[in-house]
Order: sequence, then structure tokens, then C-alpha cells
Amino acid sequence: MKFVFADSLDFVDPAYDFIADRNGAGRAVHRDDQFPHEFLDVAPYDGILVSRGIVGDALILGKYTEAQLMRFRREGARRFLRYPKERFPDSMMMGDCGAFTYRNLPEPPYRAADTVEFYGDGGFTHGCSPDHLIFDFDDQGAERLPSEVPEDTRRRFEITQQNAAEFIHAAKSLGPRFVPMGVIQGWSAPSMADAAVGLAKMGYNYLAVGGTVPLRIEQIRRALAAVRDAVPQHVRLHLLGFGKIEQLADIERHGVTSFDTTSPLMRAFKDARKNYWVRSRTGELSYYTAIRIPQAIENNRLKNKALEGRINQEEARTLEKAALEGVRKVARREVGIEEALDAVMAYWDALNWDDEVSPSRRADSLNRQRRIYARTLEDRPWEGCDCRVCREGGVEALIFRNSNRNKRRGMHNLHVFHQHLCDFRADAA
Repeated sequence: MKFVFADSLDFVDPAYDFIADRNGAGRAVHRDDQFPHEFLDVAPYDGILVSRGIVGDALILGKYTEAQLMRFRREGARRFLRYPKERFPDSMMMGDCGAFTYRNLPEPPYRAADTVEFYGDGGFTHGCSPDHLIFDFDDQGAERLPSEVPEDTRRRFEITQQNAAEFIHAAKSLGPRFVPMGVIQGWSAPSMADAAVGLAKMGYNYLAVGGTVPLRIEQIRRALAAVRDAVPQHVRLHLLGFGKIEQLADIERHGVTSFDTTSPLMRAFKDARKNYWVRSRTGELSYYTAIRIPQAIENNRLKNKALEGRINQEEARTLEKAALEGVRKVARREVGIEEALDAVMAYWDALNWDDEVSPSRRADSLNRQRRIYARTLEDRPWEGCDCRVCREGGVEALIFRNSNRNKRRGMHNLHVFHQHLCDFRADAA
């Protein structure tokens, strides 16, 4: 089961100075930065997915600058991402249309012909047909017939199927090395199975199950079981945007060949608690909470408080400096944990001060957060990790602060997840 990382220009500056909080001298964005497969000792995934919605174009605003967009289309995905086939010979370079970015439009802005052109320019090995998201999903035992679902739902299903029918013919121009992937969309497990059967009849040998992001694991299990039972065993399955990665056994059971996710990296800065990953002694993923010490002069919450006269910026900077020093001194074993936590929580209190919260609730919040941070500092998880992020940055990876730290922590999470997946594969073999 292959893990494909959905990239979103996720790189770090390898020369970043943690103490001065600045990039390396003369750093050029992208040129001098490193992607996870460059920064870590071993690439933590088996392929990269590039969404057309992330790249962007005249129809959909993406994350790429105009110069990056032009370079991407001119040089191709592997060269732009510095992910050469020679170094990663069995890797996938997969594309999709980024259906979530145009979910509110009545129909996708992309058709088969321009999608094939995008995949051709990018030099992709695999590419998804242009699909349209369906948002609701029936409970077990309450599955609706096509005649019972809203017209918009039925229309999205039909558009996805029609686009797939056009795409598989248009994709032949990319040659036999390109693998077209028919995307499954549906409002229930039976409707997804019907979609899969239709795609297999069109000639697809690799299907991508879409619309799984908002689904519960129980719903994903039902969808996969129905799809797997409906199509021949030689038809491979890819799970698009599978974020419930602690449930690998559930998707492996249904013969999923590959899945993509950004979850290990994104949770480093979007998950308030589980943002630094480790593996437990029993081989399961477990988590720590990074110490949140934002930059006083750049944090919007502090800036707003300063504008409202509720905090003095110089005072905030003093608290910030003390919190950083406290954590670093704990890492060097120069002070006790309680002393460092006093400084960290003083800054946390200033950052989260709310005049409308009662003193007792405020005290409860402070104590709860202090216990969470105490566990991180007491266990010192950065010392037990051999990835480059932890080797070079140490406790800096556990400071929730800015993009270079947070994305490094995300790369550490990718490293941990990749190890977890490799062990899972070995056990499943």
C-alpha cells in the first residue's frame, strides 16, 4: 500500500537560524529551500500528488506564484519538485483537479482535454479524471435511490461519470506510461459501487475513491467494501485525501493499493494537541503537544491587543523571550521544568487573556495547559528521534512558532508516519 504525499509547496529553509528567527543569508524562496524528500535522510513517501487547485491558473487561484506556475508547466512536476525518477524510480507522480477548490461551482471548470494537457505538461505518471464533490453520505440501512437524492447530487454524480468517459479517451494521447484514474463520487456505498462499475466498464484499471475527507471511518469502510465487491480484483483502488491514517488496517483490508494525505504534515500546525508524533513501544502512533510561543511582534492576536491598549508590546516581547529561554534551558538541563513552565505560562496567559472569562475558568485553563506542556518537557521526545529535524533542531521542533519550525515538525511527523507504515507493510506481508 503506497503513501502519496499531497504537496502544497511544503518546504523549509535548511539554513534557518532558530535563535535569530530569520532565514539564511541571501535565501531565495524555493531555490534554496528543501522539500521533505530533500531535507530528510529518506523520502517519507512513495509518491507526490499535485493538485491543479494548488498549482492554480486563470480559473482557480492556487498557491503558486505566476512565475512558479509558468516554471511548473514548462519544466514538469518532477523537476519543479526536485523529485527525479532516477533517484525515486518506483515513485508515483500523481495529479488531480482539486475538486474541493471548485466545490461551490455548479460544475467543474475543467474538462477532459485541458486536464490531459495539464497532466502532459506536468509529466505525471498518474492522473485523476475531473470530478465533482458530493457532500452528503447516507447512513447504513437508509441508502437512497438516485430518484430520491437532490437534483444537484444526482447531477454531480453524472458529471463525474461523463468527465471520466471523456478523460479515458483523451488520456490515450499521453501514451501507455500514463495511468488514467477514474474518480468515484457517490452519496452512499451502493452509489459508489455503481460509479465504480461504470468506470471499470469504461476501461479504467485504477480507481480513485473521492469525497472521503468528511466521512467517518465507518462510512469509509462501507464505501470501500461496496466498491471492492463490485469491481474485479485486478482493478486497483486509491483513496483520495485519507486523513484517518491511524486506521491503516481498515483500508488495507479492502485491498487499497494507494492513498494520499497531507495529514502528518498539516497536523503539525493545525492540530492544537496532537502536533508532534512519536511511536509508542507497542508500535502505535502517539502524540505530544508543541509549546506555543508565537512571535510577539507578528502575532495578530497580540497586535490587536496592543492596538486596543490591553497589552504593552514591549512587555509581550519580554515574556516571549523568557518563555523561549526557559524551554531552551530545559533542553540544556540548566533549569528545572517548573521554572521554564512559569515563563511559558506567563506568556500563554498574556496571549490568551480574556476579560470576559471568570478567574476560576482562567485558572483551570492555565493549569490544564501547564500539565500538557509539562508532559512534553518531562518526556523530552526530541531526544528519542533520529530524524534530521530532531537531530539538528532538538527542542526547536517542539516550539510552535513559525513556518520553518512548524513545517519541520510536520516533516518529523512524516518521518514517524513513514516508519509506522513500513512496519505495517512488513506485518501485513
